[in-house]
This record gives sequence, structure tokens and C-alpha cells, in this order.
Amino acid sequence: MPFPTFPDPKTFDYPDWVEIGEYLFRSHDVISFGTPLTVNTVREAYIKGIFPWYTDGIPLPWHCPEERAILDFADLRTPRSLEKERRKGDFTFTIDKAFATVMHECSLAYRPGQRGTWITPEFEQVFTQLHKDGMAHSIEAWDAGGNLVGGLYGIDAGGVFCGESMFYKAPNASKLSLLYLIDHLQSRGSTWLDTQVMTPHLEALGAKEIDRGEFLDKLKATQNLDLTLF
Repeated sequence: MPFPTFPDPKTFDYPDWVEIGEYLFRSHDVISFGTPLTVNTVREAYIKGIFPWYTDGIPLPWHCPEERAILDFADLRTPRSLEKERRKGDFTFTIDKAFATVMHECSLAYRPGQRGTWITPEFEQVFTQLHKDGMAHSIEAWDAGGNLVGGLYGIDAGGVFCGESMFYKAPNASKLSLLYLIDHLQSRGSTWLDTQVMTPHLEALGAKEIDRGEFLDKLKATQNLDLTLF
């Protein structure tokens, strides 16, 4: 077996601060700075519950947060307004029909309070290869004219879907893509997904935060079920 790139995130001694050049960075959620982004490092990271998140001016941080956002499907709350939009059937949904386009659209999406995006061209290249390898997947939402108007993508971490990003060009297209994904995952025996960080929309749907140890135990237990998600 190849020598592991990342330590066990459950037993790793996370420092509070790391000195990089002349600056100090808070690092209690970070297991590594500057590990190269490759197909192999990304694959290993997600299986271990770690994910890369580019931050401008800092060697690439690889995160395993103290508090992890997840969505247990038993806790899913669909707002009545969204359920009403779902019943309209304005969109057609597909899986893995336009992964590279979905990821690129996510890189262009405006995010309040954020400068730019963590989805750099390097990320797009590596994750697109992971898609070709069967580990990264996308959901697409198409309008009646056949236009791609929303979607999301993420990683299958050994039977646990790790959501990465969403975009929309039509109202509710990304939200309904997520509901479509959940229906698909449930049909394959999945009971939850990793949303990494909390957002107001995810919280409204019933997402919650659990501590790192609980998340890693839950990840491992689900991986042991050997689910086939796609």
C-alpha cells in the first residue's frame, strides 16, 4: 500500500495556530497546509473525512473541522413553498450528464461575503478527473428549453456523499437539485450526506453540526456498509 499522505484526523494533534512566513493562521480545523492537490491526495482525503478549501494567500489548507455540518435525511424539512415548486415539474434532472460544466458554473456563482472562489482551474481539473474515475458526481437541472439552469456536485467518499457546491440560473433550481439528489441517495440506502459547512439554506432544510469525532465515526460506520451510491 502507498504511504499515506494525511494522518488520522481523529488522533491528529491539531495546533491552534500555525506560522506561515510572517503570519499566524488559526489552524484548529486544518490537518495540512500546502499538500499538493492531486487525484490521489483528494481521494485519500475524502475517504478520511478531510477536504481541501483554497484560501487566497495561504498554502492550500486541508480541513477536518471541529464542527461538521451534515444532513440526516430523517431530519429533512422541505418548506411548503419549495415543495410547491417541486410539484410544478418545471425542471428535468439528470446525474453526471454535464459534470465539468456544473463545476465551472459553481466556480462562477456569486457568494455573499466571499471574495472570489475556492474552485480554481486546478480544482476543476482534478475533480473532473475524479469524475471520470467514478468518484465525483453531479446533478443537473434543465429547463423546458434544454438549458442547464442549476445543479450541484460532490464526492462519493466510500458510500457517503460529500456536497461541494451548487449553482442556479433559475429560481429554486439548485435547491430542487439537492432534493433530487437526496431522493436518489435514499434509493441507494444512504441516510445522510456531508455538507461540510453550515449555510442558512441547509439549516432550514434540517442540517445540523456535529463534532469532529462523531462525524468521523459516522463516516467510518457508513463506509463499512459498502453502499453503491451511483
